[in-house]
Amino acid sequence: MSQQMTGVVLSSARAGQASPPGVAARRHEFGTASASSYLLTVLGEFVLPCKRPVWTAALTDTLELLGIEHRAARQALARTGADGLIASAKVGRRAQWSLTETGRRLLTDGAERIYTFAGETPDWDGEWLVLLVSVPEIERGLRRRARTRLAWAGFGSPAPGVWVTPRSHLAEEAREVLADLGLSRSVFSFVGGHAGIGHEPELVARAWDLPDIATRYDRFLVTFADLDPADDTEALLSQIHLVHEWRRFPFLDPQLPTALLPDDWAGRTARELFHDKHGAWRDGAQAQWKLLCSS
Repeated sequence: MSQQMTGVVLSSARAGQASPPGVAARRHEFGTASASSYLLTVLGEFVLPCKRPVWTAALTDTLELLGIEHRAARQALARTGADGLIASAKVGRRAQWSLTETGRRLLTDGAERIYTFAGETPDWDGEWLVLLVSVPEIERGLRRRARTRLAWAGFGSPAPGVWVTPRSHLAEEAREVLADLGLSRSVFSFVGGHAGIGHEPELVARAWDLPDIATRYDRFLVTFADLDPADDTEALLSQIHLVHEWRRFPFLDPQLPTALLPDDWAGRTARELFHDKHGAWRDGAQAQWKLLCSS
């Protein structure tokens, strides 16, 4: 994306004007995330580290710069407050927002996953952790929660009720997830190497959609590789978009060992780009955030 287009988008957002040609394409690049989703990114990236309350205007102004209408920004604050992640306090006629203990714990866990995700994969010992999870067909909500939680932990499902990962050390995390869901009595687990019946590449292909994940990485690289913020405001927005897009990958990418990945796996390049851009934009983004908080 060109620097010129970035400037046009930001100028229009500041002025509250209708979006010029090309903005729709930019928003498509960054996805169609909700106001609440972007708010969580802002909270995790800027509010969590500073450990101080923040004025309502700092949050709504930031969301408006991202192209989110003021009303939607206010609704996102109210919804996130109702979810128990943030709490407001009156200071005169104005309001400040602080993270609750629940919100701080959630965002801390999320930040750890985001910034440690896709690190160098250690050598693989060839062993798989296999879970056989039995959930009654009528318990659709429970099945959905189990699927979401196990996928987030890095498991893939090559067949109904079967979950696998080459990261056998995830057994304890799986134990906690299944206990939390009340499924401890409905699961069996095994650790071992491939027995030579069938083919491991086919197992991987059925458990995870690696081509789709690679396409998403390629899209991330195209979106951010040439992005060069011209000022601190652009650095702030670019940083938010960068983190917002990157935070999807810990859920999508199971971080398979190198032996199970294609030689040209785009995840490696994407990881390096994320850390390079995040470091390059940090000072400008933080400076603009402090300016928003002081107004």
